[in-house]
Amino acid sequence: MQEISTKPYLLRALYEWCTDNGFTPHIAVRVDNGTRVPRQFVRNDEIVLNISFEATSQLQMGNEWIEFSARFSGKSHKIEVQVANVLAIYARENGQGMAFPVDPAALAAAPDVSGAEGPRSSELVPGEAEHERVEHRDAMASAQDDNNSPSPDDDGSKSPGRGHLKVVK
Repeated sequence: MQEISTKPYLLRALYEWCTDNGFTPHIAVRVDNGTRVPRQFVRNDEIVLNISFEATSQLQMGNEWIEFSARFSGKSHKIEVQVANVLAIYARENGQGMAFPVDPAALAAAPDVSGAEGPRSSELVPGEAEHERVEHRDAMASAQDDNNSPSPDDDGSKSPGRGHLKVVK
């Protein structure tokens, strides 16, 4: 019998920790052809999703898939994400959570669905610790802001685009 990965259990545990503490759980996901998300919110083959009770409907966090319905720009979408594609889970309010290693073989096999080239901002390199603390800054701004106006960064300046995950060692 094949052993089940610890990753789905850690995802469910951190989701529960976030909700128990009044935090908003978010997941960073590597997008490939098997991922069902609204493509207009995908940047560099990644998307950050708010998976809080208030933001989702019918959330199911299984061992292989995370599935739910959510609204993007007022329109409901069915979201389906493979657990293997989850890069990180963290609390929006304080950035505490876990990042997961990226399988280099899966990255090489995954086609570029966004049309963008270049490195991924939240990608962990082989050899890094399996679970790192991540910090979050306005990661949902592009998905939540219907008029696409820039939101203030931590330093008060405005910059377009999505937020960033930063690996803290």
